[in-house]
Amino acid sequence: MFVLLASVLWGTTGTAATLAPHVGPLAIGAAAMGIGGLLQALTAWPLLRASWSALLRHRRAVVLGGGAVAVYPLAFYSSMHLAGVTVGTVVSIGSAPLASAVLERVVDRRRFSRRWAAGAATAVVGTVLLCAAQAAAAADGDGARQPGAVVAGVLLGLVAGTTYALYSWTAHRLMTRGIPARAAMGATFGVGGLMLMPVLALTGGPLLASWSNAAVGGYLALVPMFAGYVLFGLGLARVLPSTATTLSLVEPVVAAVLAVAIVGEGLLPAGWAGAALVLAGLLVLTLPAQRRRAQVIRP
Repeated sequence: MFVLLASVLWGTTGTAATLAPHVGPLAIGAAAMGIGGLLQALTAWPLLRASWSALLRHRRAVVLGGGAVAVYPLAFYSSMHLAGVTVGTVVSIGSAPLASAVLERVVDRRRFSRRWAAGAATAVVGTVLLCAAQAAAAADGDGARQPGAVVAGVLLGLVAGTTYALYSWTAHRLMTRGIPARAAMGATFGVGGLMLMPVLALTGGPLLASWSNAAVGGYLALVPMFAGYVLFGLGLARVLPSTATTLSLVEPVVAAVLAVAIVGEGLLPAGWAGAALVLAGLLVLTLPAQRRRAQVIRP
């Protein structure tokens, strides 16, 4: 439930970003994840100090995760800017479970249950259908996006999905090494936030050009990025990264609904069918979690 609630908050990011049309995607991404990441580190400071020695022992995982945190928002918001809110979100979040599965299979030698495979496959098929329907709707519109821009947006979405899986995996790995969840997330996102500060300094001028732009940046930093990732960290301490990234597939559904209702993006019936498949896959994943004992890592 923590991961699902975080995903609902994340689903608002694309629509919120469209409310500041004169702010570039790099500035939006650097402000949202950069400021949000530093806030995570500040609020977790007592735990960070207490876990300092352990974090130094696992500094490679912290730096690797921090680097992934820094790349993710730049790729994610650029993907939405080029390919549209729905397509960018669907590709970015939809590719993350597959990347997580590869990481856990190759590095951790973990085998997955048939139930996980069925739930993940159903949700991924739904995201593909949602993406295809949105692309078709955009092609029928008067202001259809250029094919080259859509392709670039999809490729950046794949980069975003891979980095999302990577920092989820490194944070979970730190937690399994005995580091409290808030400390692991604070360290990972604090490093990523620091890496994003030069990008924000170079591109963030338009955020200060108006109160509305500043309000969008503040909302993205405080609500989906700060509060959302606090919730995500609490959930990640209790489920595997592959499960957490698959549960996050509710984000494209929220993003698609908001994009249709607020931004005005069209969505064909096949898109709604894809959204239903995503929710069905998540139902397969979440229902058995209530009946089996899960490993709990200290929050």
